[in-house]
Amino acid sequence: MARLLIVHHTPSPPTAELLDAVLRGAADPEITGVEVVRRAALAATASDLLAADAVVLGTPANIGYMSGALKHFFDTVFYVCADDTRNLPYGLYVHGNLDTAGTVTAVDTIAGGLGWQRAAATVEVRGAPDAAAREACYELGATLAATVAVDGG
Repeated sequence: MARLLIVHHTPSPPTAELLDAVLRGAADPEITGVEVVRRAALAATASDLLAADAVVLGTPANIGYMSGALKHFFDTVFYVCADDTRNLPYGLYVHGNLDTAGTVTAVDTIAGGLGWQRAAATVEVRGAPDAAAREACYELGATLAATVAVDGG
């Protein structure tokens, strides 16, 4: 069975809404053969990442950057996993009240350094999540799950 790892930092109701939508999409009943594993960014380990066939990252935009928790995740896995996770499909969702551009750039730069491949468009949400934001996150989760589905989804 393929494994989709969702690494998130979810400190607020808006980020919780987005995480919930990603999880629902990843568990879409039409996609089979995928185990969905969620880990808080401060609890996710190199072992979690090495066991994953794809990863979804979720973070708030904090002062123009990813959360310290997601940065900590990258700091703990970068050199341990870099060679073994090349070409790993990934997706990203970001919530910010004003701007998300710096956060997206930072995450994409680190993912690029790891040799990961973006498998879906980044979901950037500013302000309160609406139905379109939740749907985009659902699609993000579903897309990453379908990307690694054992039976092709």
